[in-house]
Amino acid sequence: MPSRSLILASASPSRRQLLANAGLVFTIEPSGIDEDEVKRSLGSRAAPQELASTLAEMKAVKVSSRHPEAMVVGADSTLACSGRLFDKPADLAAARKQLQSLRGQTHELFSSVVVARGGVRLWHWSERARLTMRQLSDAFIDGYLERAGEDVLSSVGAYQLEGLGAHLFSRVDGDYFTILGLPLLPLLSYLAGHGIGLEKAA
Repeated sequence: MPSRSLILASASPSRRQLLANAGLVFTIEPSGIDEDEVKRSLGSRAAPQELASTLAEMKAVKVSSRHPEAMVVGADSTLACSGRLFDKPADLAAARKQLQSLRGQTHELFSSVVVARGGVRLWHWSERARLTMRQLSDAFIDGYLERAGEDVLSSVGAYQLEGLGAHLFSRVDGDYFTILGLPLLPLLSYLAGHGIGLEKAA
């Protein structure tokens, strides 16, 4: 693999799309990290931002140890509401319960991104967004999930703000890309400083 190639250590469709839309040339190699096991090992003592940062670093470092000359991007997002952490829903029934729990409330979404090379973290960035969900009826939630389908299962909040999920909210405070799971602008600035950007994609 050539020097300064770029790898995304994530299977997330939204993160893949964000990098592709930004014109970057990269390959995808999910880390295989057992996120549930990491969360269990950290326990309740871990703050949501710490959890996102830890998982992002573990993903990037693991994949970069396999490709020592590549720049590897790892990212993770966590969602907290009223002291409770939320995970990606396992199925649409779980997504329904999650949206019922979040409706009418303001929750926080934490996203972290790490760049690693040769098994070492080189750079990291974390951001927080606050989202206020409308007081949605059960019928509205059911209709939303019927139209959105299983795509919502790839989102920690069971919503996709870039699509139908925009209808769920009355207010959003924070960086748009962070909400989609990747603080893109600081990442692009860092990569550009290391020779990875549009000039490499042309």
